[in-house]
Amino acid sequence: MNPIEPFYIVILFLTGAFTGLVSGLLGVGGGFIMSPIQYWLFQEAGISPDLALRIAFGTSLFVILPNAISGTLKHQRHSAVLWKQAVLIGVSGSIASFGGAAVASYLPAAVLSKIFGVTVILGALKTYTTPAVRAENGISSSTLLYVGAGIVIGFFSGLVGIGGGVLGIPIMLIFLHFDMRKAVGTSAAVMIFTSFGGALGYVINGWGEPGLPPYSLGYVNLLNWLLLAGPGVLAARKGAQIAHVVNPEYLKHFFVFLMVYIGLKMMGVF
Repeated sequence: MNPIEPFYIVILFLTGAFTGLVSGLLGVGGGFIMSPIQYWLFQEAGISPDLALRIAFGTSLFVILPNAISGTLKHQRHSAVLWKQAVLIGVSGSIASFGGAAVASYLPAAVLSKIFGVTVILGALKTYTTPAVRAENGISSSTLLYVGAGIVIGFFSGLVGIGGGVLGIPIMLIFLHFDMRKAVGTSAAVMIFTSFGGALGYVINGWGEPGLPPYSLGYVNLLNWLLLAGPGVLAARKGAQIAHVVNPEYLKHFFVFLMVYIGLKMMGVF
């Protein structure tokens, strides 16, 4: 498949729009949506599975960066971003995300896709059992806990090409005692850091790799980035706007359903 074929362009454009909407709505990067679709498209274009998955992960992280900025600005208008906590998680997460991307550069696609699926499903199951609404004064004040959360979120973000929201939101709800809306807004801000660190790791570790498609910087493909990020940035703002008028429990249930579906898909269950 030629990467400039109309079918390829339409699929990525629609994926970018949907991912941006979900990103703004749920505070997740949407890598669990973009990565499987890009993985399939790259293989259809004749790229080996191992290389295709790394490019899908790296490109997804780079797409998440502008989406996260767009969504964060919208959430900030509703005072849903806890900046001190976001910076603590984000700085430690960006360093760990770079490391996760380095590890991913040496693992085969079969291993990475299963890690991706299991990670997403575990996060979904924990989220389902956690209340979406919490008391404002119950939020954790432990700096060490935030830094530890950042390391876990960031490492898996870089390893499996996600912004970190699919892990970050469960961690914020369960261990840091955020309510759903604060978790969504703060998660969007954290992803600015983790997506940057992870994308940089994929660029550096993939630099000079043979067999890369045209318009690639390491494991980041700029053509896919443009087609995904363009509609995604606009849709992320709309998603963030919708998030503040929807019942938090509905947000949580939609989040869990989407995570389980994509997780099973990447594990090859169907």
